Amino acid sequence: MSGGDFGLLDGKIAPLRLDPARYQLVSFDCYGTLIDWEAGILGAWQPILRGHGCDWEEREILAQYAALESAIQREPYRIYREVLREVTRRLAALVGFVPTPEELDCLPDSLPQWRPFSDTVMALQKLRYRYPLAILSNIDDDLFSGTAKQLGVEFDFVLTAQQLGSYKPAARNFAALIRRAGIAPANILHVAESRFHDITPARALGLTTVWVPRQNQATISLSPVSASEVPPDFAMPDLASLVAGLGL
Repeated sequence: MSGGDFGLLDGKIAPLRLDPARYQLVSFDCYGTLIDWEAGILGAWQPILRGHGCDWEEREILAQYAALESAIQREPYRIYREVLREVTRRLAALVGFVPTPEELDCLPDSLPQWRPFSDTVMALQKLRYRYPLAILSNIDDDLFSGTAKQLGVEFDFVLTAQQLGSYKPAARNFAALIRRAGIAPANILHVAESRFHDITPARALGLTTVWVPRQNQATISLSPVSASEVPPDFAMPDLASLVAGLGL
């Protein structure tokens, strides 16, 4: 085993080898896995909250975001831009103010500029030499188009919630990835931060999963906690370790 290979052993990250020849596609969740989602949310919301006299700590802001977004995505489908606007509207109601139109749009307007994690572009470029790449994301097409410019590679498949009319963890989103790729699920390596949104439903359909716990680099995981979550096939501390584990 190389020092860069990791898996999940008794709930802890431990050495384990991937089989590079097995995979015919590497798919990614985008926001929270490739893009620093928490920094983006905080950058958009903190100035507004402070302007209205709210001094919540980062952990509380992110926890409120996670709860509100999850509740809205369980309602009848609406595009993600409207989900983000509704999250801000409900957050403002909790704090006690009526948001301006500009404040309502703070999340979708800023999202295309949210930055990748420091290891994202390097990892994608190295993986691209060997594997087709895909995105499966709870996002709108136009919002992702801004993000795509920052990722440094061209993806073979991009599947968004807007295209599919549903949000992960819906199984139909992962089934659509399998159909679009035309590859056996076990030969798709799906990489994500969220056990709830990605790892559990992907494993249920037979995809090979890699969990990258980005919350180790931030304040709190935005993934809701669920007793039904299952462990991933592999866990990696970062994308550089994934690249090393695949021998690149």
